[in-house]
Amino acid sequence: MSLSPSSPSATCYEAVIGLEVHVQIKAASKVFASVGTGYGHEPNTLTDPVVLALPGALPVMNKAALDAIIKAGLLLGCRISPVCKWDRKNYFYPDSPKNYQISQYDLPVCLGGEVEIELAGPSRNVMGEHKRIPLTRIHLEEDVGKLSHGTIDSLVDYNRAGTPLMEIVSEPALHSAEEAYAYLTSLRATMIYGGISDCDMEKGQLRCDANISIRPVGEKKLGTKVELKNLNSISFVRDGIAHEIRRQVALLERGGVITQETRDYDGTTGTSQSLRSKEEAHDYRYFPDPDLMPLAVDEAWKERIRATCPELPFHKQRRFLEQYQLPYTLTSVLVWDRALADYFEEAAGLCGKAQAAGNWIVNDLLRELGNAKATLAECRVAPRQLAELVKLVDAGTLITASAREVFTEMFATGDDPGVIADRRGLKSAAADGNELEQWCRDSIAANPKALAEFKAGKDSAINAFKGPVMKAAKGKANPKAVDETLRRLLANS
Repeated sequence: MSLSPSSPSATCYEAVIGLEVHVQIKAASKVFASVGTGYGHEPNTLTDPVVLALPGALPVMNKAALDAIIKAGLLLGCRISPVCKWDRKNYFYPDSPKNYQISQYDLPVCLGGEVEIELAGPSRNVMGEHKRIPLTRIHLEEDVGKLSHGTIDSLVDYNRAGTPLMEIVSEPALHSAEEAYAYLTSLRATMIYGGISDCDMEKGQLRCDANISIRPVGEKKLGTKVELKNLNSISFVRDGIAHEIRRQVALLERGGVITQETRDYDGTTGTSQSLRSKEEAHDYRYFPDPDLMPLAVDEAWKERIRATCPELPFHKQRRFLEQYQLPYTLTSVLVWDRALADYFEEAAGLCGKAQAAGNWIVNDLLRELGNAKATLAECRVAPRQLAELVKLVDAGTLITASAREVFTEMFATGDDPGVIADRRGLKSAAADGNELEQWCRDSIAANPKALAEFKAGKDSAINAFKGPVMKAAKGKANPKAVDETLRRLLANS
């Protein structure tokens, strides 16, 4: 991405961005302690001697957390280290009762890997460019507590302290705020698909820091980086990065110098302020944790985890496009929710009409769920029932308008579509061939202009005859039968 200041003689700059994403692992207990995890509990109730670093308390590794980070690494194509270890990251801050954080330094669980992203296409109906953003590493560590600052005091809640946390570090390979937004969207979906985390940013389950620098286009050396914090939504990540790029460009154009620092971004005002100079790794005085032994990860362990890995969204999208011949507009909605994609595949398999099932899910089911503020798990319409509705429309038993009425009642009651259609008298009229043919003859006779246009080669003129026929049938005629009868009569007129 080239950033061109307004002056035609000004330098064009390229942004270089690396993201550090912290993902809370969904686990029943903390990473080095047996006490439970959770959100919304009374402050300082999810603690024990290990979390509070009381004398004599020793950490014990949580295997479920290790399984989760290995799974994340496999999903993202990382190399799983055959041996990993834990280190103490030393710093003094009230949210860490130990005055150090158990983390990983030189031997993390996962190395390398990549995140596939999709950028916006020329329109919402067209697939955008796909890129693969390389990762540096993924390591496992313990989360810290939460500070709440008031006007005269600050409070600390250690409920979050010790929760298992992954830090996913990208290479400095992103070049725009839009790419960063796409990266986080894809990464979040991967973690949710894998059952690794719920990634609810409001609950602090996914947090992101961005390292941003700029350099003249064509320059290979990285510029001075600035770390941006307090990016508590994916939209704020995008907006904050865009703001920081503009700030750095403006600073250089004024003849200023970019200093390495950490800045706090306020998403409400769209501004940032300096917090402190940026720390380096040596500032934390890492050393191996003497209470935790190194850990070997063998092939059998990795294979057990690999067997639980799901198909990821972009892989699923490519399969839906090929296997079901779905348009991009449907796949771009269906694949980002694993439960929704599974719902679609079940319904499509039962009715044999994948695109029709997809249309009902994307256009009608999601609309009703949104209006009801309900989740798919709360939906009363089973895939089997949706498939039955598709079959009724395909057979001509229900016209589309009647089917929509049936679906609305299905969503409200959970009743089968055939039962609703019978109860409300919505099935297509069982007119005999003579009755339907007479309605068609009457419509043709009443519209000589449309007849002349059709005979002149204007195929769409046939639609002028269909309205009167449907009106005569009180809206219940089979549209396919109407079209076939009209075309037969018009061919002979």
